[in-house]
Amino acid sequence: MVLYKLEDFDPDYRDTIQGDDIKGLGVYTESNNEKIGTVNDVLVDDDGHFRYLIVDLGFWIFGKKVLLPVGRTRIDHGTDRVYAVGMTREQAENLPEFNERLNLDQDYEERVRGVYRQPTYGTQPLDTSTPLDTSTPVETSRTTDTRTTTSTPAFNRDTYKYEQEPSLYQLDEPHHQTLRLYEERLIANKRRQKTGEVAVGKRVETETARVAVPVERERVVIERVTPEDAGKVVPPGEANFREGEVARVEIHEETPDIRKEAVLREEVRVKKIVEQDTVQAEDTIRREELDVNAPNLPIEER
Repeated sequence: MVLYKLEDFDPDYRDTIQGDDIKGLGVYTESNNEKIGTVNDVLVDDDGHFRYLIVDLGFWIFGKKVLLPVGRTRIDHGTDRVYAVGMTREQAENLPEFNERLNLDQDYEERVRGVYRQPTYGTQPLDTSTPLDTSTPVETSRTTDTRTTTSTPAFNRDTYKYEQEPSLYQLDEPHHQTLRLYEERLIANKRRQKTGEVAVGKRVETETARVAVPVERERVVIERVTPEDAGKVVPPGEANFREGEVARVEIHEETPDIRKEAVLREEVRVKKIVEQDTVQAEDTIRREELDVNAPNLPIEER
């Protein structure tokens, strides 16, 4: 069967294919995400079915290109990557080189297919040093219980059809797919955090106080008066003239007695109360919606 490069088969393929163009996507191993190369082109058959990816190993080996059957690929458009199923970088390097100047005939394709048919594919390095004899059926082994039996599928180069080996040429996308739609939602939680501290203490302030205290002070008043019977003769012996006679009068006064005493003025009680409040929060959330692009095709949604 004749194979064509995608653009030679359909110059306007970008307008007719569904999905993104895979040319230029990086090819990686599934096991450790190691880059193998880059998709250089795609080979399709007479019906336009994808059969091979032309992978340029220029990232590791300058100028070498190999063919990767589409059945051994997984395209991840989310990361713009193509994963080579079960292949290591060493195995990719050992694949038969694709030379665009040579005819892509059944003999060359059978050599490529023979490499991928090896039972050790995906676990051991590929041996492509010896071209496969296309007239000799390829033997594959399978183990049943404790004995090993050998089956010999025959691939006739003249009547070969790609449908005979779906593991190589059937896209890994199943006929029925589950598309998960995701959405974001806001989750409200609370966490307790310290917003501050209130310190209630005492300090001593001073001021000048005044108090009025009434006091008494004594003084002596000497009055000289003329009695009414002044000039009257007193009887003999009444007049007693004595020298040094003294009248004594004690004088007192009051002085203020000021002292301080402490008294209880008031009590201060410190306590906490909890107040309830509702805080409104908003943010932008995303939600995936189903977008069905099937023009003029019968689609039933359930």
